[in-house]
Formats: sequence, structure tokens, C-alpha cells
Amino acid sequence: MRYGGDNRGRLLIIVLIVTSLFLITLDLRGVSVIGGVRTGTQTALTPVQKFGSWALTPFRNFASDVTHLGRTRNQIEKLKAENETLRNTLLNRKTADARLKQLKSVLNLAGGGGYKVVNAKVISQGPTTSFTQTITIDAGTSSGIRSNMTVISGYGLVGVVKIAYPDSSLVQLASDPAFRIGARIAKSEQIGILSGQGSRRGVLQLLDNTTTVKAGDALLARGSDSGRPFVPGVPIGEVTSVDNSPGAVTQTAEVRFYANFSTLGVVAVVIAKPESDPRDALVPPKPVPTPLPTVTIYATPAPSPSASTEP
Repeated sequence: MRYGGDNRGRLLIIVLIVTSLFLITLDLRGVSVIGGVRTGTQTALTPVQKFGSWALTPFRNFASDVTHLGRTRNQIEKLKAENETLRNTLLNRKTADARLKQLKSVLNLAGGGGYKVVNAKVISQGPTTSFTQTITIDAGTSSGIRSNMTVISGYGLVGVVKIAYPDSSLVQLASDPAFRIGARIAKSEQIGILSGQGSRRGVLQLLDNTTTVKAGDALLARGSDSGRPFVPGVPIGEVTSVDNSPGAVTQTAEVRFYANFSTLGVVAVVIAKPESDPRDALVPPKPVPTPLPTVTIYATPAPSPSASTEP
């Protein structure tokens, strides 16, 4: 019995080997028997594969997320740091561009007037014990700056140096209520005293009540004898309104300063007056008005009723 079972087992193995060789031979010769079996098997297994993929996908994603969680968090922190660095770089670039623009503007004004200047950066702004409106600049006596020197920006008069320290200076702004400067109207010899009012507006009090001042007139610094505290020809502002009250002893006008005191970043201190008065050379040009668009309307006369009823 035992030998008969071994023979049947060997016979079964031989039959399977012969069958496999036969099927392989048919497949190599291009007979579609194996392809049909393979196609049928694949067709039968496809739904099972799809279900398995659908069921296992969340688990695979979860395992992948857990595996990459630490790496993703590090990448997020790295991107946040790079974003913050780029934002700071952009802000610094904008600040540098704005200061460069102000520096070029103030140098153009100083060059036009023939002023010898020392450039300075505004490091603080606010009231002091003596004045309500001042700025502090990062240049002082070590740069040749002394008290009672004119301070300008790219648009015109800013104020006057009141106290000079070795490496910084305190500047009284022209908008300070205690500020006074001798001024004249451009293209004329009309003179007056301009005083600050605590804002970008100043008040001009003309010495001659018979002269005519009108809105739009430019105001310039008259200048002091030695160029201190004020050099001549510095643009101050523009007349916006005139008070011609009858019976008034003097004539007053409201002036809008050219300089914007709240946006000062770079200024220049005039340390030497020009060889000659620039007169009206620094008067800013008038803005060119933008022409309004015109619309032409053509009217077409309606036909008369009598003409339409004639046969």
C-alpha cells in the first residue's frame, strides 16, 4: 500500500510538469489559451483589487502622514522663517528707497541754491521742554553743525538748529508755534513775518498793508545777514488764502508749508550760505493741470408733423 501511494504521487507530479511544459509551449507559440486564462483571472480579481485599494487607502495615507509629520512641521517652520526674512528685507528696501529719494531731492535743492550742506537722518520726533514740535538728527558739532543753522528737506524749509551736540542736533520745526522767520513773496519785494501754528499751516503777516497778495503766491526765506539762522532763497510754502479785512492795520495770509513734517526721513543742514542770493531760482514749478475730457453732442432735428402727413 505504501509503495502504491508513492507511485501515484510521482505520477501526479509528472503529469503536472508535463501539463506546465505543454501550456508554456502553447503560450510561446502564441496560442491564446494562456492569455484567456490570464484575462479571466485578472477580470475576476479586479473588483477585489479595487475594494482592497479603497479600503486600505486611508490607512496608507495615515501611516504616510504619521511618517512625514515631523518633516512637514520642520518644512513649515522653515518656510515661515524665510517668509518673515523676506518681509523684513522688503520693508527695509522700501525704507531705503524712500530715504534715497529724499536724499536726492534735498541734494538737488541744495545744489540749486548753492548751499553747502551736511546730510542727516531723522532719528526721533516729538516735543521737548522748550518747543512743542522738534526733530532730532544724527549729525552734530563733529560734522560742522552749530546752533542757528537752516535745516531743509527736498521740498523746502524744515526749521532751524537750536541745540547742537557732538553727534546729534535738536531742530525746531517751522510748524512750532514759537517759530518765526522773515519771508518774502516770490517775484516781488513784499516782505512779512511767518509764524508757525502747530500744523502744516502758517500765518504770514505782511508789513505793508497796501501790497497785494493772492492765493498761489510762493513764499521764500529772506535770509539773515550772516546766513544764520536762515539762508536766503529757501522755499517755505504757498499762500492759500488772504485776509483783507477793511480797517486792518496789517494784512495776513495763510500759508501751507511745502515740507511735510510728519514724513521727514532725511534732511540737510546748511552750514555755509551761498555766494549770491538765489532769489526765485528755487520756487517749485506749478503743477500742470490735467485737461478735462470734452464730450461733443450733436442734436438731430426731429421731422415736422406736416411733412410726415403729406401724401
